[in-house]
Amino acid sequence: LQHSYEGKNTEFKHGKVVAIQASSTFVQCQQNMDFLRNLFSSTLGLGSPDKVLDELTLEGVAQYIKSGKCKNILCMVGAGISTSAGIPDFRSPGTGLYANLQKYNLPYPEAIFQIDYFKKHPEPFFALARELYPGQFKPTVCHYFIKLLKDKGLLRRCYSQNIDTLERVAGLEGDDLIEAHGTFYTSHCVSFCCRAEYNLDWMKEKIFSDDIPKCDKCNSLVKPDIVFFGENLPVRFFTSMKMDFPRCDLLIVMGTSLQVQPFAGLVGRVSKSCPRLLINMEKAGQADPLLGLLGFGGGMDFDSDKAYRDVAHISTCDDGCLALADLLGWKVSFTGIFHKGIMSSTLYENEEPATNAS
Repeated sequence: LQHSYEGKNTEFKHGKVVAIQASSTFVQCQQNMDFLRNLFSSTLGLGSPDKVLDELTLEGVAQYIKSGKCKNILCMVGAGISTSAGIPDFRSPGTGLYANLQKYNLPYPEAIFQIDYFKKHPEPFFALARELYPGQFKPTVCHYFIKLLKDKGLLRRCYSQNIDTLERVAGLEGDDLIEAHGTFYTSHCVSFCCRAEYNLDWMKEKIFSDDIPKCDKCNSLVKPDIVFFGENLPVRFFTSMKMDFPRCDLLIVMGTSLQVQPFAGLVGRVSKSCPRLLINMEKAGQADPLLGLLGFGGGMDFDSDKAYRDVAHISTCDDGCLALADLLGWKVSFTGIFHKGIMSSTLYENEEPATNAS
């Protein structure tokens, strides 16, 4: 189960998402600064830096990595990195999750992840969670490529929009991850007076016994720590991006449409000398002049005469990662980590659930 919506603080009117914005003062200040920065840059006609890649191809990115110039790679990932594991994305016509929710009799598809609807009608969400619960799926080639970046000492952090916990199963630890839309890894009582915490296995036992999870202390609903529509992104998302993105020397974006703020805006927070690689089934996150002036600048430029650092590799995420690993000469080490990881994830699947609140 994974969110493919990419922002929070969402209003619903007549069953439709009508606004998404970040509410924190920090984000507002950053957006104001971005607005002024982009306005001055645009008005003064400041030129682009020289090309930082020998060529704007996957080969060029591989040469850059092998040059030793990058030590702080950031990954931004979305639903597309988990579809080969059998987890549907949300919006694909016919096969996406939103297209197959009729059996839950929802007023509109997004309601299943809307916090007010959940508090009144939790049954549809937990029925869906039972079908797609973490632990039933294995990490993909892409997940293990990110783990390989960590093992090579090159990964600064992975920013994920997914809640399937497959990054953790593949071997990333909590400090390696920013789970922008939360996680199933922990759960909390929804009562503000209680907020008791429960672990993954406690929630799993409740869901698979057909029980609506209720708090052992106060009998209120217990909700996985995934971010529903109507809730804020985790504070750690905002604090970490301020530290990570200015230090990034290669940004790898995989399996996301980069359509909704604030996650999409992260691509503009790296320095102008930082190369950016997109591995996706279609181009995404391309520059929009109006959004640039509004503070959401830094969109990708793959094709213009001014393109100097952005590379789009159009393929599945798994194929793109395999190709990059091959170009880097990492094929043997990658094969080893992949097979070792698959065996470990099988053991993870078969672990007996615990029942204690954590």
